[in-house]
Amino acid sequence: MSQITLLGTRLAESGVEFVYGGESAACEGCPYREQCLNLDVGRRYRVTSVRENASTLDCAVHDVGVTAVEVEPAPIRANVPAQSAYAGSKVELEGPCPHEECPSHELCEPAGADFETTYRIDSVVGEPPHDYCMLDRDLTQVELAPPEE
Repeated sequence: MSQITLLGTRLAESGVEFVYGGESAACEGCPYREQCLNLDVGRRYRVTSVRENASTLDCAVHDVGVTAVEVEPAPIRANVPAQSAYAGSKVELEGPCPHEECPSHELCEPAGADFETTYRIDSVVGEPPHDYCMLDRDLTQVELAPPEE
């Protein structure tokens, strides 16, 4: 379901994905708060369109202002236990990984997802980018559906 919000003009382009971080201290007293702070904190979103003829509004957070965009919750690419990696199945992330240098680290701890949530697998992507898991986990790369509201 599409939602209208304000986004920094540097990010305001169809297809751009971001994780909404919530309110900044600089938002205090802003007249656009209700139009801007209307997303779920920690959720990944994708810009579906930039509103035509929308004004660029001054913003204390975004250096070149904000503009109106339509966004929708975005799927999350992640590594999950291989034995659970089937399209349509429910799964939780394996857990934190201290090996930040691993090419799979961003998939094992994906932005916009958390370890206490159960996700539905939209599709199986395939092998993860690492050659071996330093925690000896058997993982498969998948695309998770956005969490249900």
